[in-house]
Amino acid sequence: TVREGDTLWNIAKNFGTTVNDIARYNGLVDTDVLYPGQKLRIFVPDTNTNTSVPKWYVVRPGDTLSRIAEKYGTTVQRLMWLNDIAVPDLIYPGQRLRIRP
Repeated sequence: TVREGDTLWNIAKNFGTTVNDIARYNGLVDTDVLYPGQKLRIFVPDTNTNTSVPKWYVVRPGDTLSRIAEKYGTTVQRLMWLNDIAVPDLIYPGQRLRIRP
């Protein structure tokens, strides 16, 4: 969440990422304009990520986000964030879920 006086540059520096990456992940055109209270998504690479984990998973009958998260060593919250899911119980067979960026 953007605070008074924040800039993309100092946010990027604090999270070990770049202004361009933050702008791209958030669809920002003007990187000089931020508003206090504005929420930004910031991708921070996980140095412990196993690259053998697939990028996508197709939901099967009986799947839950918690089982999928456990299987791939992530969290329900991360799966929800990566897939813009508001309610964790609303997934359906055949749905493609992003497991990692």
